Amino acid sequence: MKNFKIYSRISGCIGIVLLLVVCIILVSPLSAYATSTDSSPASALAEDNDIGELQITTGGGVEEATGDDADGLSIYYNNSEGGLSGALRILIVLTVISLAPSILIMLTSFTRIIIVLHFIRSAIGTQTSPPNQVLIGVALFLTLFIMNPVFTQINEEAIEPFEAGEITQEEAIEIGSVPLREFMYAQTQTKDLTLFVDISGETYEDYDDVPFSILIPSFIISELRTAFIIGFLIYIPFIVIDMVVSSILMSMGMMMLPPTTISLPFKILLFVLADGWNLVIGSLVKTFY
Repeated sequence: MKNFKIYSRISGCIGIVLLLVVCIILVSPLSAYATSTDSSPASALAEDNDIGELQITTGGGVEEATGDDADGLSIYYNNSEGGLSGALRILIVLTVISLAPSILIMLTSFTRIIIVLHFIRSAIGTQTSPPNQVLIGVALFLTLFIMNPVFTQINEEAIEPFEAGEITQEEAIEIGSVPLREFMYAQTQTKDLTLFVDISGETYEDYDDVPFSILIPSFIISELRTAFIIGFLIYIPFIVIDMVVSSILMSMGMMMLPPTTISLPFKILLFVLADGWNLVIGSLVKTFY
């Protein structure tokens, strides 16, 4: 109980510190903007007729220009292309971070990998070994390995040009979605895509015309089907071991002895001798190529 109270206090202190850090980050762009404007509001109103000074960033540096008062939310220009102020950027980043788990699970190879890993653990019969944290960590790093070419292409074709001011935000989103769409479409079965197209009541001539609202659920259903097929194939050799052990125990009259108690060491031995992790992980990763 004392440890629980100590952990609760420590967690509360950490939460307060993180909240203060976020508040400081959000307030700092606004204070920097306030110091960069004219220090006498009366003269600004007299000279510019309710027009304040804004900081506009161009390709050559920072210059002063006049514009409407934004009440702390400013817009700067980088190489003649629009961008968002620091406060809005932080708000968008925090929003994306909150949605990152759903994006990582639903739009990548994570779903198939974690389901197959859970099937392996259930087939062997070890209840909590490997633990969930280990399985999630393995699935996460395998996902990063598989999705690395997609992430690299998005970074080179969309994020870096947008940060350099070569393309607008809308163009960056459109270009960045292309590699992810190609990955998802390659793993989506035609019958699943046709199912959701029929449900929507729309017709599309090319897969590029299919919106994400149809492609994403089709991709998820295909991933679930593929993962369950792999899980079924993994279960077969371990079921054979369970049947053999159960038959031997019944023939010996040991009705009260659970078969899993005897079969578990044999299943672990079979998995280790066959180099099961190498076979399963290797075959699982190759299903995406």
